Amino acid sequence: MSVPALPRVVIVGRPNVGKSTLLNRMVGSRVSIVEPTAGVTRDRVSVPCRIPTEWGDRSIEVVDTGGVGIVDRQDLGPHVEEQIRAALVRADLVLFVVDVREGVAPLDMEVAKRLRGFAKPVLVVCNKVEGERLVWDVDAFYRLGVGDLLIPISAQNGTNLMELYDAMAERLPAVQPGEVWVPPSLKIAIVGRRNAGKSTLVNSLAREDRVIVSETPGTTRDAVDVIIERNGENFVLIDTAGVRKRKSHEDAVEFFSDARSYKAIRRADVVILLFDATQKLSAIEKKLARYIKDHYKTVILGANKWDLVEGLEPVDFEDYLAQELPGLSYAPACFLSAKTGHYVGRLFDLAREVHKKAEVRVGTGELNRVLEVALASRSPSSSGHRVRVFYATQAETSPPTFVLFVNDKRLIGKDYLRYLENRIRKELPFEEVPIHIVLRDKTKNVLFPES
Repeated sequence: MSVPALPRVVIVGRPNVGKSTLLNRMVGSRVSIVEPTAGVTRDRVSVPCRIPTEWGDRSIEVVDTGGVGIVDRQDLGPHVEEQIRAALVRADLVLFVVDVREGVAPLDMEVAKRLRGFAKPVLVVCNKVEGERLVWDVDAFYRLGVGDLLIPISAQNGTNLMELYDAMAERLPAVQPGEVWVPPSLKIAIVGRRNAGKSTLVNSLAREDRVIVSETPGTTRDAVDVIIERNGENFVLIDTAGVRKRKSHEDAVEFFSDARSYKAIRRADVVILLFDATQKLSAIEKKLARYIKDHYKTVILGANKWDLVEGLEPVDFEDYLAQELPGLSYAPACFLSAKTGHYVGRLFDLAREVHKKAEVRVGTGELNRVLEVALASRSPSSSGHRVRVFYATQAETSPPTFVLFVNDKRLIGKDYLRYLENRIRKELPFEEVPIHIVLRDKTKNVLFPES
């Protein structure tokens, strides 16, 4: 059984007309990077959302695209153009965004020419209409010869969006049974340094060329959500920009790209820390590992390009990972090749497995029995002070979070907390997932004997 597809609304136009600003306004969140530099958006950025209309809310998938005709300093223009073409092929409705302040430009005419070849319903969205005087300049865009309606808006200020939404609803396919967006079962963020193979892995998992892949470092600039469907469930793959050392940032776009990578970690259910297995782990992987650990994120260590590694067995490499990334010693590793597809399917299955483990909830009685044995085997030491652990309970899942009530939480050090984490992970069904222990002071209702 497949998930009903949402109607797809594709935003196109030349660079810097406000396409990404419009997407962010429609979604109600800063999804795409907005920056004066032309050509910031390269991949298709697709997001499900609900728009209000005169006939009620409508669920859609809105797709932002790169600027038509960009002159890219990394010669990725043809890749961007292919992403735009692929988006238009699958569009149910096209929003052709133009800049009223600059008038009809030659590239606008080029976009209009291309749209005529797709036979898709088109709305011409005249953006940056801030002030009544600019409304009179809208009619000039009838020269484009596409679409049956010009809609003046300000994506920046949110002006006249209801008229746009109503026009969209009139031109979208009729509402289908089950059209309401089904939230994803799992959000998987793929992070790592430049050229680790993140975009290649996303395309392999999505089974299509969903994001641009190039040997040029820094191809991906934004955190790109890729929605895929497997066996009646929706999943989101988050492709991120390659993280760099802060001193290596060349411009504001790279700074924001890094920030989006860390945000992707925070909003993901499972993080894949991807690295090139033919190279030594760098300070970047270690920094990402610390961030993942500090946010208690379920993580898989993805050793990419394993097909190029010679004279080394996975077990040997696992020892190396434990040495270099001790904070993630519990995390499973997957040895794969994103380019050839080797073990890519296993990586997806592993992500589902570890997420399921992170969702487990255990009973208070079972948890306290495990902790009682752990406390009897090794007591917390605190320079002559008596440390008491009264009882514990599981407060949350994803990550599994346990609250321990003690007589004085200042008396329990990090080493002992790590010991308890390992015992919980070993004795309860939390293998390969992070454990979060929270200490709370309590002065009565002793359950465990004095330590």
